[in-house]
Amino acid sequence: MGRTCALIGLFLALSGCGVAGTGAAAAGAASEAQQAAQARATEERVRQQLDSAAQQAAAQRASAEEQGK
Repeated sequence: MGRTCALIGLFLALSGCGVAGTGAAAAGAASEAQQAAQARATEERVRQQLDSAAQQAAAQRASAEEQGK
């Protein structure tokens, strides 16, 4: 009886580790997904800033050309 209880306890302890590992893997995947979303948002923000800077530069060139005439 004692031996059976010990085996059951060992089995439960080992299966609990597997559940904890699965939970940790899921949390890691969620964290990676969140980081990827943040990276995409940062990339989009930088792209918009570059587009805005290019538009401003074009407007400045056009203005300088107009003043040169």
